[in-house]
Formats: sequence, structure tokens, C-alpha cells
Amino acid sequence: MPELPEVEVVRRGLAHHLTGRRIETVHIHHDRPVRSHPEGAQGFSAEMTGRLVDDVRRRGKYLWLVMGDDALVIHLGMSGQFRINDPADPALRNTRLRFDLDDGSQLRFVDQRMFGGLEVVRDGATCPVPHIAPDPFDPGYDRDRVVATMRRRRSAVKRALLDQGLVSGVGNIYADESLWRSRLHFEHPADLLTQGQAEELLRHAAEVMDEALAAGGTSFDDLYVNVNGESGYFERSLDVYGREDRPCRRCATPIVRRKFTNRSSFLCPSCQTLPRDVRTMV
Repeated sequence: MPELPEVEVVRRGLAHHLTGRRIETVHIHHDRPVRSHPEGAQGFSAEMTGRLVDDVRRRGKYLWLVMGDDALVIHLGMSGQFRINDPADPALRNTRLRFDLDDGSQLRFVDQRMFGGLEVVRDGATCPVPHIAPDPFDPGYDRDRVVATMRRRRSAVKRALLDQGLVSGVGNIYADESLWRSRLHFEHPADLLTQGQAEELLRHAAEVMDEALAAGGTSFDDLYVNVNGESGYFERSLDVYGREDRPCRRCATPIVRRKFTNRSSFLCPSCQTLPRDVRTMV
């Protein structure tokens, strides 16, 4: 699933192409991406026709188009993509929606697995996703508050880091990368972190996502590309995620893969060990 850097790359591409553009017509090829609209697909199409896009904003992994006082909230899900196309361009397989713009171009939403969604939120232009916490690049982000809250959590540190209600934008890839940089095991209890450990972890989370953003994000396959169809190349800079059996770049110990809830965690078994008094607790 795209995480903050990938979603921010998409946001920048959309902002460049959509700001000041008017949506002339909407064509819905599959109803599922607009399943939350109360009046269904036809109602969504009518709602969006004629709308002027004032801005494109993001919080965590959510995007929204600002349209006056309202917002079109977008979650890309596992495989959602936006493409800016000329009308003559062939449609990609799994194209679900098409927006015809007033400059003659088209915005197309492509989603292979169809977990993505688009929802109109009335009077939501400022922040239509209040249940999502500020991310490390948000002006409203308060690292001290996040540190204090994290250190009260009776859960594994990775679970706390992935909680979008605590700090948004971090997903499985950048959680593993941040934990490796901090030399923390993913099962380390959050409430046993020192102040310094928690601060360092959040600092590394911001740093690694900033580096990924500069590289255009992480692309393991063609399910994540920017609006021009280009892939990010931060994958080659990952230190631990997806590097099972390859040597740790710090100590040369082979990276291992462990189960974590319904996902996987990658870590160095030498650099990222649980404290001795914690091992019997997990």
C-alpha cells in the first residue's frame, strides 16, 4: 500500500495538473470506488461535474481535492493510481473512473484491486479526515505529544508506530526502516521506550520518509507510479525491508523476516534485539 512519500508524490503531480482546472464530465466505469456516495455512481458524477479544483492536499495517506468549501477525499488503497492522459491515449486495464478537464486533458483513476475510494465531503475543505493524526510533515504535528502518548501505549512499538490515530503516514515499509535505524525490535513494548528512544524513532521515521520522497517513493511493482506513470526508486536504498537473507548494512548479519499480525517485519537479528528482561514478556 502506498505510504506517505508515495502519496505525497501523487499529490504533487495532481496539484501541478489539476489546480485551477474545472471538471467538465465524469465517466464511471465501475461503481466500487464511489461506493460511499449516498446517491450512488450517478449522483457522484452529477456532484463532481462542473467542479473547480482549487488545491490538492494530503494528510498521512489520504488526499483530497479542495473544491470551494467541499472536498473530494481519496484513499488509494492497495493499488489505486491517478494518470493524466490525452484523450487519444489508450485506457489502461482496470481504469475505473475518468474525469474530463476543461483544458482537454483527462484524469483517470486506475485500481486493480479496488480497495481505493473517492468520497465527497461537504464543508470538508480544511480537513475532511479529522480521525487521522497529523503526519511528521504537517504544521500541526506535535512530536512531544506523540512521544508522550506512544510511551503510554501497552503494545509493541511497531503497532504504535503504525497507528494512524497517533501519527499518520507510516506504513509497514517505513516502520521497518525506522526501527532498523533506531536499533529497535518491532516487538519492543512501547511503554518501555525511553524518552530518547521514542524521540529517535520518530526522528528516523521523518528522515526516511523525507529521503524516500526525494527519490519519488518506493516501487516494488507497477501498482505504485506517479501521475505520469513513472516509478519511484527508493527501493534500492532500503536497508531492511524486503532484504531477507541479505547482509545487514551495519553488521553483515543476514536480515530475517518475521510474522507481525497479518504482515511481515524485516529486521536484523543482531542489531535489533529485545532487552533481556523483555524477552520473556513477548
